[in-house]
Formats: sequence, structure tokens, C-alpha cells
Amino acid sequence: MTENAGVRILWRGHATVEITDSGTTILTDPVLTARVAHLRRRRGPDPMADPVRPDAVLLSHLHADHTHLPSLALIENDVPIVVPRGAVDAFAGLRVFGDRLIEVSAGQDVRLGSVTVRAVPAVHDGRRWRRGPQRAQALGYVVEGAASTYFAGDTALDPAMADWVPRCDVALLPVGGWGPNLGPGHMDPESAAAAARSVAADVSIPIHFGTLWPIGMDAVRPRRFHGPGGEFVRRADAAGLRAVELAPGEAFR
Repeated sequence: MTENAGVRILWRGHATVEITDSGTTILTDPVLTARVAHLRRRRGPDPMADPVRPDAVLLSHLHADHTHLPSLALIENDVPIVVPRGAVDAFAGLRVFGDRLIEVSAGQDVRLGSVTVRAVPAVHDGRRWRRGPQRAQALGYVVEGAASTYFAGDTALDPAMADWVPRCDVALLPVGGWGPNLGPGHMDPESAAAAARSVAADVSIPIHFGTLWPIGMDAVRPRRFHGPGGEFVRRADAAGLRAVELAPGEAFR
């Protein structure tokens, strides 16, 4: 990625990122409210204080902190929404968005404005709820324009990651979660640093940490909330990789 490529990454917190490339703005997993069920936004500005006007939305999977219907309803009603194949049948709440929905499978490309988005696998439970059939697989996405930006969504480290994404200019990698414990299907800072090497990222940016936290648990394991981004950057630096930690609301070009 060259300095004049005109690519801008704005982290709005958690897994919500604006990727602006070649004049097209892609918004990932939008959470634009102060609260998601039992989770409260604890850090960063109100996302709606700065108007959110994407050209398209990408949803990685159906969990409520990634497919958040109230936040999707805040986005202009002509914006296309890319979802994993089977998501509409698995979660009827999406049907309100009608023909704006574009269902994709891993390996499939879709053209959105001036960029091409390729869906890639993710190792994560893609269901809306913990029980029931797995009708829609979790996905990551690679946004290709002036640069190549890998949005991993939620995923565990997988040996095949280098096959999914052989290289990229920017990797947006989850390094934590929204509670004091990190369950399966996630990466911690150590495994995220290994992922950054696997996808040969020129620069990696940690996401999915330090934004949402359960109500009433502010004092429970605060390092799990604040620490993963900095720890990821330290591990990446030690491995000779470039990484940048953003604060919610901060942008990187």
C-alpha cells in the first residue's frame, strides 16, 4: 500500500470498522448504540455523533454483537448488506432488510462500488443462538481496491489462514472479547500475532476489544478490557511485524 493510496481505516469500536478505499466506504459488523443487550459501551465516542454513511455493510456472523438489528436500522435504507449464505433463513429478523441483503459463501466475490469484496472462512460459531443447526457459517472478508484489507470478523487461528489470505496490506484482527473470559473461536493477542504473520500483513490493527463490557462488571478483570490491544502490538513488534493500536473513533491511513 502506497502513502497516496487514499485508504482510511476508522475503528468505531468492537468489530465495527469503516474501510474507505478508492472512494468506497465499507462498514463492518456495525454496533452504533450505547448498549447491546447486557453489554454497555464503555469507551469511545458515540458513533452516531459522526454520521455513518457507508456504501455497503459486511456482516461476519449472526451473534448479536456483530449482527445488531437496531444499528442496521440506523443506516440509510438503500445500503446493501453482505451476509453469510443461509443467514436470512437462520435469523428471520434480517428479512426486514429485503433485497438489500447479499448472501455469500467463502470464496465468493462481490463488487461494491469501486472495491471487490471476497468472503473467506472463519473458525467461529456462526449461529445466532447457542443451540440449533449451523445454517450460516461465520466469514471474514478481504476488501480489494487500492489496498488489500482483511477483516477477520471473529475467528480462531487456523493453519489454513495463509491459504485464505496469502497476503494483505492491512489486517483487522480480533484480539479479545466483550467479557472477562474468552471462549473458543476467538484469538488472544498471542494467536492474533501469529495470524498477522500468516496473512503477511504490512500492518495489523487490533479490534474486538476494549469497547463493550457486561453491565455491572466494570471492576472484573479490567486487563481483559483494556490490555489486549497493547499486548498484541508488543507481540507483533517482537516478531518483527508492524502493528498499530487505535482508540475507538481514531483513524489510520
